[in-house]
Amino acid sequence: MAEKTVSKQLIHIEKFFSLGNPGLQKAAKVFHELDQLEYDLGLLDADETTAAKTSWWPIFSVLGGHSPSKNDFIARYLNTPLHSNKHKFTAYQYTPQENTATLPGNALDADYRLPFYQISQEIEQIAPGEGSKLNAYLELITVNSEVLKGKLLVDTPVLGTQQNTAVASLLTRRIIDLSDLVLVFTDLFDAEPELINETIDCIVKNQDSNKFVFVIDHSEISLDALKTAEIKTTWQRRLNALGITTGEFVVLTEAYDLSVITRRISNIETDRSYRILQTLEHSIRDLEDKIIPEVDNAVTTWKDRTNMTTLIVLGFLITLLLFGEIAFGVLDLLLDPIIGPLFLLILIAVLVPMHLIVSKVHAKLIINQLYKRQKELNIPENLANLFEKGLTFWRMILPIKTSIANSKKVRQRIKHLLDQSKDLVQSLNDQFSHYVNDSFDPYDLSHDVDETFHNKNN
Repeated sequence: MAEKTVSKQLIHIEKFFSLGNPGLQKAAKVFHELDQLEYDLGLLDADETTAAKTSWWPIFSVLGGHSPSKNDFIARYLNTPLHSNKHKFTAYQYTPQENTATLPGNALDADYRLPFYQISQEIEQIAPGEGSKLNAYLELITVNSEVLKGKLLVDTPVLGTQQNTAVASLLTRRIIDLSDLVLVFTDLFDAEPELINETIDCIVKNQDSNKFVFVIDHSEISLDALKTAEIKTTWQRRLNALGITTGEFVVLTEAYDLSVITRRISNIETDRSYRILQTLEHSIRDLEDKIIPEVDNAVTTWKDRTNMTTLIVLGFLITLLLFGEIAFGVLDLLLDPIIGPLFLLILIAVLVPMHLIVSKVHAKLIINQLYKRQKELNIPENLANLFEKGLTFWRMILPIKTSIANSKKVRQRIKHLLDQSKDLVQSLNDQFSHYVNDSFDPYDLSHDVDETFHNKNN
């Protein structure tokens, strides 16, 4: 099979985010191996990459209600006066330039390095016509704030201020899923239940990720340690009743101590590494558990429909023979040692081309269904192309009801990729383990880096 060149996107991602991070360099190599496998199966084009399924930026986001506490925190943290729209999702990015610049939502949709990449396609799926109005929902603001170097901050809008609640829910889910840390100001839970139910459900779904810090704003007063503990306990009980059972609690008092929050923010690069490795593993498992079975099911449907149509035609021919036997005694002719085999050859010569034509007609219908299914699943993998790779003469003739991806060789390649992804997680774990050999430097993962991959990049 043809070797896939390293995707330009992956080259840029690897250079932009993996410099000085051997773990991510190794992850980029495994992503390319996954790309090669999907390219061989026809699922990806030459310049596409599965690495674009998640943002490689370390991301932390902020959720809050109608009180000014969320905006006050962002302004204090960035040490910059802000003028973001309360009804838009706003991504803040560092810039060395002194002046703040506001870029439209299209900037986030078009850049694979940023969150919300190609989000307009998902919006269009749930709200036709809204995908072209992306600038009404998103914006990117560049800020000259040192604390933003190497990371992104996403501010979510006040609930109920968006033009389309379905789109707002989609964007909220997306940013919570992508974030390595989510600061939830507890005034969020004072909003009307119908406004926050979906957000609560999303928090509950993601709570095992340990990404949530619940911020209780009492910056107008000074509190002692005992009162602070009582406030945390009260909020823990309240959120437990909503199904939120994990997460760290922080009380902002008059002193406005941000040490706990800044500590968590300082760790998001590590959290980002785990998130990317998790995305890598999920992408591999999705190929095995979702994408290939999806096409296998399509092949089975195609075969069943084709065979049924051929049987109907064959039944029609048999019916004609029966009528011929009744009227003219055709069966005696078919038993003739010369006429019989000749008739059989003619029948095969007619049925085989007819079966191929029927197969191609039904294949076109299946291909159209797979294009629709790809959009529904919102995946880059071209399901129809994998299906079409199986439209060979012998696969149309023989009773094969699986795609070309359902083979021992492909399963072995998938297992190899899964093993590599698990090794990457173990290597990352070793960086924080106290039980390593003194002669082994857990931060030196250079032995895992494939120099050939880097040569291709250069």
